Amino acid sequence: MAKDFENMTLEQMRQGLDSGGFSSVELTKHFLKVSKEKNGGLNAYLEIYDDALAAAEEADKRIQKGDIAPLTGIPIALKDNILVTGKKASAGSKILEEYVSSYDAFVTKKLKEAGTPILGRTNLDEFAMGSSTENSAYGVVKNPHDKDRVAGGSSGGSAAVVASGGAPASLGSDTGGSIREPASFCGIVGLKPTYGSVSRSGLIALGSSLDVIGPFGKTVKDCEIVFDAIKGADVKDSTTIEKATYPTPEVKQKMTIGVPKGFVEEGVSSDVLECFERTLRDLEKNGHTIKHIELPYMKYSLAAYYIIMPAEASTNLARFDGMRYGLQEEGSDLLEVYKKSRAKGFGEETRRRILLGTYVLSSGYYDAYYGRATAVRKMISDEFAHAFKTVDAIAMPTAPTPAFKIGEKADPVSMYLADIFTVPANIAGIPGISVPAGFAERGGIKLPVGVQLLAPHNGEGVLFKLGTEIENCS
Repeated sequence: MAKDFENMTLEQMRQGLDSGGFSSVELTKHFLKVSKEKNGGLNAYLEIYDDALAAAEEADKRIQKGDIAPLTGIPIALKDNILVTGKKASAGSKILEEYVSSYDAFVTKKLKEAGTPILGRTNLDEFAMGSSTENSAYGVVKNPHDKDRVAGGSSGGSAAVVASGGAPASLGSDTGGSIREPASFCGIVGLKPTYGSVSRSGLIALGSSLDVIGPFGKTVKDCEIVFDAIKGADVKDSTTIEKATYPTPEVKQKMTIGVPKGFVEEGVSSDVLECFERTLRDLEKNGHTIKHIELPYMKYSLAAYYIIMPAEASTNLARFDGMRYGLQEEGSDLLEVYKKSRAKGFGEETRRRILLGTYVLSSGYYDAYYGRATAVRKMISDEFAHAFKTVDAIAMPTAPTPAFKIGEKADPVSMYLADIFTVPANIAGIPGISVPAGFAERGGIKLPVGVQLLAPHNGEGVLFKLGTEIENCS
């Protein structure tokens, strides 16, 4: 087998490792080398782990004994808000710059048990707050297709390392589109699983009712393999679900795909819309039915999200006070230590969201803002449940535009609007996937464009089938 590692799928890597065509050490050395060569120009990794080779050596021993799982010996990168024992986990923030984890996240433990070498920790928007990775305390991640543009966010580093050949697959987290949007911008596949299908234990929290860990891969099948390896109930996370929690939707040969026509056309670049409509035509040619549907409450998803998420972020980030771990500034009393530590440790966007969240939870405003937003959330979830009675999946563009230039979206509101198509899935807790669907040209450079598919709870199988068909048409 030719050792063109950067263009191999995970299945091809599995075949090569099991047949003795190459070793995990050889495979891991390659990705460590590429990562170190390319990271200077991308800033995608915050740290590359040389001890990945020791894990690769152990994986080779397992393979020789026949003790093989789907990811044994295949290296993976992790977003820097996923804990790894003995490794720094900064969440892209100065306040956790020197924090070293004392335990493994649930997903990290599952990967280690499978014999998966971990290549390093990837850059992200601070505490996963952003859509461009420009909010990282350690610098912006650059898009491998055009280094003047963002890689997306908040999991921009995890997307960029896969797109640039620095990792065969990676893990990110998705609170409002943080896997799907960077996957679209970088031209790879990104899966946001059903909320609760993957444990959040060991994930540094942003919005606890919204966060979910998911995979990036070069293909839909790659994402499916990684998802199967990390999913499962966990006694340390009471929000994880058993398979029987939701009925598993049937994966039909021919499906009905709903398109909220009016919603997807507003504010979308014409070339992005062209890629989306071409994808719909391809699905129709494959025998699927495209049905226009109305989701009138979905337009309120973004407004509800930017109340619920900051409220939960304000609560979750209260633990970072300069006392227990992380950055600590000297002060004359306890309150001054809090103030100085948080002022120096948190970036501008993080402070903005903490203040917003604290405000909407405060006495006199809780019912007017947070209470109303949670009521709207229920309406949106019910609307999706009703829609899935008549359609098997829902299709939308992943983002309104291809990757934008670094610094182009200077005001927070325009940045928040980049999440318009991805946020609804997090509000409802349903799975979504972004699959490459063509290119849009900007300044003579072809930039990737993604199409997004949504399915009912536990409907990842539906997404994998339709996503694979989209891949085969492109």
